[in-house]
Amino acid sequence: MGDIINLRQARKGRARAEKEKIAQSNRAKFGRTKAERERQLQDAQRQSDGLENSRRECRDDGDKI
Repeated sequence: MGDIINLRQARKGRARAEKEKIAQSNRAKFGRTKAERERQLQDAQRQSDGLENSRRECRDDGDKI
């Protein structure tokens, strides 16, 4: 005869395993490494700094145009 199991726990265990399987595929599909994220942030910062530094004039109130 088979072992006695709690059906609620078995059902929750299967649901957790399924969620983990989906999460693993999403990590592979959408995830980026820390180096990739940092490189993107640095590129965006460099681009915005370049735009700000290339402005020609400032307004009288001190705000850049």
